[in-house]
Amino acid sequence: MKKTLVLTLGCLVLAGLTSFNPDNGWVKLMDKKMSKWTIYQSYRLTYPYKGEAPKDADGKTLPPIGYDKNEGNLFSVEMQHGEPVLHITGEIYGCIYTKQEFQNYRLRLKTKFGTKKWEPRLNEPMDSGLLYHSQGECGADYFHAWMLSQEFQVMEGGIGDYWNVGTAHATVRASKPDGVPNYVFNKNADKVFMGVGAPNQGFCQRRQNFENPKGEWNTMELICYDDKSVYIVNGHVVNALSNLGYQDGKESKPLTKGKLQLQSEAAEVYFKDIQIKSIDKMPEEYAGLF
Repeated sequence: MKKTLVLTLGCLVLAGLTSFNPDNGWVKLMDKKMSKWTIYQSYRLTYPYKGEAPKDADGKTLPPIGYDKNEGNLFSVEMQHGEPVLHITGEIYGCIYTKQEFQNYRLRLKTKFGTKKWEPRLNEPMDSGLLYHSQGECGADYFHAWMLSQEFQVMEGGIGDYWNVGTAHATVRASKPDGVPNYVFNKNADKVFMGVGAPNQGFCQRRQNFENPKGEWNTMELICYDDKSVYIVNGHVVNALSNLGYQDGKESKPLTKGKLQLQSEAAEVYFKDIQIKSIDKMPEEYAGLF
């Protein structure tokens, strides 16, 4: 069995694990063969969806499509100007996830939506997501598609929202502005616990919409160090989390490393320029966010 490779502080070590040459410490994660990633496909879900896996004519639960399958060419890479662009059709729920685990890093990538939408979200905003610190098997969530993880939301009008996936939890400085039903990130607000068992569940809205017009690329950056993370959209901080963890039975455990997942969630979406760089501390300019 191959040992899990963890991103360490030594960029030279990281360079030895990849066929790409680091550029100022940045390492590219995508190539035209998706060689550093694994695919998982769940189901083609229909509307209305209420959290149950599809059943056959006899009422028996159908198995998911599973690992290492790419039915419908759900995930593919298109070479544009010599650079690989990941295309996710969104028709089937699932993910493409890294073979490596990562810890203490800056991750940056660009994303934009296509035009196609699928059930059960035909009348909902186009949706995807970057899931990080991913652990365990796929299928730990409401849609039977993803690993336990923390989410950097990728959704029309919501890039930078936070969701917990599975039993993950976090603490966020957040408040409820007048007329807004949910918590919104506010670096000057009190800390709020979010996750399984919390009154507010596991959602925190980004502080402001900094997205570019539809059809244009948006730049996302995720900074993770120790038990903290920062979400940046087009150069603007939109969310910051601390005390990253998960619930294991009655015990709360830290969640500070793991694989990266990119979601297929009923919408056509593209990702490119996926790069990662190790860090040895949280940058000082973000210290006041937690």
